[in-house]
Amino acid sequence: MVSVVSLVKALLDWFWLAIATCITNLVSTKSNRTLASNTSKGRRLLNLETRSIRVRGLPAITVGLALVIFLSSCQSSQLRTQAAQGSQLVLGTLTDPNTFNFANKNTFPSIFLFTYECLTQENGVTGAIEPALAESWEFSDDNKRVVFKLRPGLKWSDGAPLTADDVVFTYQDVIANPEVPTDAKEGIQIGVNKAYPDVRKLDDLRVEFNLPEPFAPLLNAIAGPDGIVILPKHALEETLKTKGADGNLKFLSTWGTDTDPTKIVVNGPYVMERYIAGQRLVFRRNPHYWRKDSQGTQLPYIDRIIWQIVENLDTQLLKFRSGDMDVLGDARPLRSEYVPLLKREEKRGGFTIHDGGPWSGTLYLTFNLNKAKDKNGKPLVDPIKSRWFNTLAFRQAIAYGIDRQRINNNLFRGLGVIQNSPISVQSPFFLKDGLKAYDHDPERAKTLLKQAGFKYNAQGQLFDAEGHRVRFSLMTNANNLVRVAIGAQVQQDLSKIGIQVDYTPINFNVLIEKVNNSRDWDAHMIGFTGGIEPNAASNLWVSSGASHGFNLKQQPGQPPIQGWEPNDWETTIDRLFVSGARELDETKRKAIYAEFQRVVQEQLPVIHLVNDRALIAVRDRVEGLKYTGLPSWGLWNIQELRIKAKG
Repeated sequence: MVSVVSLVKALLDWFWLAIATCITNLVSTKSNRTLASNTSKGRRLLNLETRSIRVRGLPAITVGLALVIFLSSCQSSQLRTQAAQGSQLVLGTLTDPNTFNFANKNTFPSIFLFTYECLTQENGVTGAIEPALAESWEFSDDNKRVVFKLRPGLKWSDGAPLTADDVVFTYQDVIANPEVPTDAKEGIQIGVNKAYPDVRKLDDLRVEFNLPEPFAPLLNAIAGPDGIVILPKHALEETLKTKGADGNLKFLSTWGTDTDPTKIVVNGPYVMERYIAGQRLVFRRNPHYWRKDSQGTQLPYIDRIIWQIVENLDTQLLKFRSGDMDVLGDARPLRSEYVPLLKREEKRGGFTIHDGGPWSGTLYLTFNLNKAKDKNGKPLVDPIKSRWFNTLAFRQAIAYGIDRQRINNNLFRGLGVIQNSPISVQSPFFLKDGLKAYDHDPERAKTLLKQAGFKYNAQGQLFDAEGHRVRFSLMTNANNLVRVAIGAQVQQDLSKIGIQVDYTPINFNVLIEKVNNSRDWDAHMIGFTGGIEPNAASNLWVSSGASHGFNLKQQPGQPPIQGWEPNDWETTIDRLFVSGARELDETKRKAIYAEFQRVVQEQLPVIHLVNDRALIAVRDRVEGLKYTGLPSWGLWNIQELRIKAKG
């Protein structure tokens, strides 16, 4: 039986590779054609692409589908056997985790959603900050001192006590450590000097945060499920005392994905049991987890979670429809074009599509504005392109050139929300009126380009003042076919204003490496998680931020770069974030973040596109779901979910 399954698995791998290659080739081919400007014809072209796959690859797909059914049956039976002693939830993710070390986290979703907790937690329905590892806290009258009281009896997954020492270790030795790069830093930095809270132990259960000035976002900044998790001092302390051959702290290479997952010490509802790269990550209940329900039953209710790694959303759809997955759309909203099909199958398939309203995340296109040079003096960005990208009129022309309404109509079926702000629509700081908008206007785009010194030839091709053809590369993650399709439309839209876009969807982790490390890119399109508190996105918007990809400063542990400098408007945003965090009056905070939104829309470091609608499909046997468009993760209350008993 083992040999048969192995053979089928190999054939299945070949099948999906063939399909992925076919789709990639089609996208590449179709991206050079012009989609119809009306909704119905655009949809037909998408359907024609699907039909062409079915016709030209019919024999392979027929065999492949049979293999899918057979292997899925084998896998489902195997997983059910493994879970025979308890309940199980099967989820999907597009990519392998890039780390088991929180400090190295720079992607979403991550294993930390399942395995760790923070001092506080944001309620995904109300947005209120609630107790988590800390059962209570108290601010001083001047709001510069906060004492957190931990729950008594907290334990790590290896049975060791979780105490104030771990909190101090996390904030002082890891987050505030200048040699540890982490995207969690900016959210907790305070004031012009970017000081960290001075965190001190009062006793085993009490921790004191001393702040240099009042800091309004503090409770949000330290809140789960995607905030600063508390790390185990007893397991990691020694790795911060020694360095490896590369000159970096051993901590940075500790708990990579090559580590035995059972050796990772956690404090959340689940521990990791097994990881098979490219296939799945298995979580099981943490026997030392602290939460209990009102009847005293220890949480979580579900015994095991299977996190299947399925690098294609259409494949995830197939697995969900066949019953091999319990949830579709937990980490990012369900694709709009899936909704009509799934709606027809809800009753028969035993699942429900939940509508949480507009999603809090954002989707944007951005250019590489970095004017710095590498350690050898080579510019990070081609100087010719850099001049284009750093010209405001060029960025504005690009914004006017993109038909966002057509993106919404064709690819989101009209269910999306055209975004003009860097702040989520659910936030009380979201500015509804008064923001500069860039509705589709190709003639306006051409006028701006001509005024900036660009010229058109007789064929309508765009050149700069020195005679260079305006041409740049655009990247997005290939496993998100909605973004792949959006990028193809952007390519077509910009061709109409004379710009040649070399469009290349690539692996998500490769994309992140190019943006965050090598800085080897022209333009990219990516999503960013949202929420109520604007300061939560400081790692993107503050010029020193680890996610400030459009003009990324040298980060700890990276090779040196020369001549990096922020633009004046970036310095203005830095100032606004300091002022907004310092101000405790909400009305005044709203005015500060309104100015921030106006600066972003006027300067266009990123061009916001269309936001998803928060849609998720969940098996009816899964109980306890509390779904809205506010949290980035639809299963934010994972510890409260149950699997309904049969009968």
